[in-house]
Amino acid sequence: MPDKGRFSELTLRVAAFHISDKAMRRAQQTAEAALDAGTADRRVRSSYLASVRRYFESFSKEARSHLRDVDRRLERANQVHFNLTAERGVAVKRIEATEAILEHVSEIERELDAE
Repeated sequence: MPDKGRFSELTLRVAAFHISDKAMRRAQQTAEAALDAGTADRRVRSSYLASVRRYFESFSKEARSHLRDVDRRLERANQVHFNLTAERGVAVKRIEATEAILEHVSEIERELDAE
């Protein structure tokens, strides 16, 4: 005979989720009521397991799809960050080069003023 404690544990784990699907909520309530009444027979358990599988497989597919989308967005963000860092490096080098030229101009102007 299967371990009904494991079945009870599963119903508790599932109950921890916010379930908005009416069919899954109904299956959850039925399983909990059967456990409370001591009538969680094979038919009740099989029906509940099928409902849980259907609900959580769908939930898993949705979560995986969301993860792929987030990963794609992170890749784009990382690419933008890389590009901006490179652009910043170019801007800093331009500033250094132009400041060096301007300093050179200032030195020559000081020499001219000293003549």
